[in-house]
Order: sequence, then C-alpha cells, then structure tokens
Amino acid sequence: MKHFTIFASRNDIHDIENIISEVFGKGYEVKRDENDYVLKSKSLFGKHKMTIRVASEDTNPDYFDKNIPGMMGFYDRIPFDDENLKALVMTQISVLNTMLAIEMEKDITDGQMQLFTALLSRIVGGIGFLPNGILLDQAGDVIVYPDGKSGSSDFRPHGCTRKILGPEITSEEGEQRKNKNIAYLNEMGVPFISWLPQLPPLEQCEFKTKEDIARRAVTVLIVIQFACDVAQGEDIQGSRDFFTGMLQKFGVEEYLTENERKLLQDEEPVREEAINISWQYEAYWTLIWALGLVETLDFPDQVCDCDYAIEVVSSCETFEQFLLKTAMRSKEEVMDEADKIYRLHWACVNNRVNEGKEAPAGMNESIVIERRRGLFWMIGHRDEEWDHISMDT
Repeated sequence: MKHFTIFASRNDIHDIENIISEVFGKGYEVKRDENDYVLKSKSLFGKHKMTIRVASEDTNPDYFDKNIPGMMGFYDRIPFDDENLKALVMTQISVLNTMLAIEMEKDITDGQMQLFTALLSRIVGGIGFLPNGILLDQAGDVIVYPDGKSGSSDFRPHGCTRKILGPEITSEEGEQRKNKNIAYLNEMGVPFISWLPQLPPLEQCEFKTKEDIARRAVTVLIVIQFACDVAQGEDIQGSRDFFTGMLQKFGVEEYLTENERKLLQDEEPVREEAINISWQYEAYWTLIWALGLVETLDFPDQVCDCDYAIEVVSSCETFEQFLLKTAMRSKEEVMDEADKIYRLHWACVNNRVNEGKEAPAGMNESIVIERRRGLFWMIGHRDEEWDHISMDT
C-alpha cells in the first residue's frame, strides 16, 4: 500500500503547512511547491521520499465536483451493518472540502503509518481513507470496513461553518467586532486565528425579544433545579411535583424544550442528562445578563453565582413581576459577547484537539459551551433551537 488520504471539512487550509512541518519535521526535510509538499527522509540509511498533495474546493474545485459524488456512491453501495453509521458517514462525505493525499515511493511501513495517523489527529474533523476502502476517524480507529462491518470508532461527522453556512458573509461591522475581540483575547493570553469567520451583521440576525428571553430564563432555571435534585439523588417525584408547580405558577410550562420536557416526564430520569442540563446555569447567566440583571459577563474561568441566579426569579411571585425587573441590553452588546465566546470556544477546542491540553488561560470549556448556547440562541444564529445550538468552530 503506497497511498493514504485524509479528507476533512475545513474553512481554509492556511495552517496545513505548519501541521505538516510539526508532524514530519523531525525525520524529514520538507519542501513546498505551491500546495504540494515533498518530504525526504533525513536518515542516512533507507532514504525515501513521499509527496503530500493538498487540495481544497478553492484550489481544485473540479476534483471535488467529480470525486465526492463518486465517494458517496462507493459507500452507499456498501451493505453497512449499522444503517445509522452509514447515515453519519454519508453526512460526513457530503461536507468534505479538503484533501491531503499522501503518495509513497514504496509500501507504507508501520512507522510511517504512525506518522500519518498523527497527521490525521491534527486535522480537525479529518477522516482517513485507505485504498481498500477502510475509513478511519481522527484518532485512527476504524469507522467502517469495506464489507460494511463497523469498526471500534464512536464516529460523529464534522462540518465546518463554511460548508454549513456557505461562503462567509463579511461586513465592516463584523470586522470591527472581530478585531475588538481579538484584541481582548490577546490581552487575556488566549490563542486565536484571524481567519475564524465573522458572525452575521445585526440586520441578518433574528434576535429574540425581551419577553422570549425572560420566558426562557425562568423556564430553564426551574428545570435546572429539578436536574440538580436528580443529579444529587433527591426525592424525584416530590421534586418533580414541586417544580412542575413552579412552571405553572410562572405560566411557562408550554415553553419547555424537548430535552427539558423529557427530563421532567421520565419515570427514572437519566443522571447524566440531568448533569448536562444543570450546567445550563451558565447559559441562563447570559440570559439574565442580557436582561440587565447581571452587570458583566466575566472571563469564563469561574462558575456563575448560583444563589444570585436563583434569587432573581425566586424573589418574584409572577412572570410579569420578573419581567418588570428587566431592562434589555442593546443588540450590539449581545452580538459582541456572542462573537467573543465564539472565539474563546475555538481556543478551547484547539487546545483540546490539536494540543491535547486543557482550555487556555484557565478557562472552563463547559462554561464556554453553555454561554455560547445562551448567546447564540438570543441572536437567532441559524434559527437553531435551544437544545440544538451548533458548537462548530
């Protein structure tokens, strides 16, 4: 076997050269010729050469127009043991827009395969393709074999924002916002990339109303209290009765999300699902910040003040009384924070996936994720529902 190919869904290929140099630089001399990289081994014995050809929909649109449909046809004809896995694989192939094709002079050795899987691990959202049709995930585990047998991978597709949203929409407003937040990240010692896309301009967002945000805040806070009781092993039925009564008291029962309703109605709620919802304190915090009840959204390295978070609602007897306490912030303020958390989330993911490290500057990635949920929901990003806010970076 002399070929190994990595496919991915990426916004651009700016960082590919650095990744290749970091993975192969110790044992190989790397020379670039446009988007081709020729690697010659530095070893005195057993010298060999390989070529890595990098292509994207921007540099080689004809390749993707011709080959992606063929790749989809190939895997569509395979009799997968797991039809759900087949759907995930087909979804992934449909959004591929980047290729790294490695060609060897001789058959690939075990040591070289380790380097190739190391390269694969650095390509966010990448999948490995072997000539016999085996697909590998980013960790190098088999997704599916050519006969349709499932591998050990717990595979989930990855789509970059460009493939999901189409070409980036830029504006002077978005560029100013991005530059301001990049300056903030730089001040806080948080890594960033300048080419992470802008968020849409204000006029293209469907902002939630103050009433919508207030209802979501009251609803999710009440469900969080029930989730905390489930996570701590409290009396589930007693807790369910009490908090269902609270939803009715504030007139927000009809605003439960699918996940919230399921947690409340399950006879035996799943503890892990309850824990996930309990983290939404941080999403709720962004809501009451937007409603003027929290002064600032501090750097996401400490959890919010849960006692205060509860008190702003529990001190009210009705939803209307709570609403009267609020004063909605401007759309510009909310969008600024949404853009900031988007860039902070990229830094968390980059450290975890590419560096194998914890979030930079002491950030807590769970806090970042939940703040992103709240902020992106409020700006109406892609018109996504609360339970299904995309977390792509």
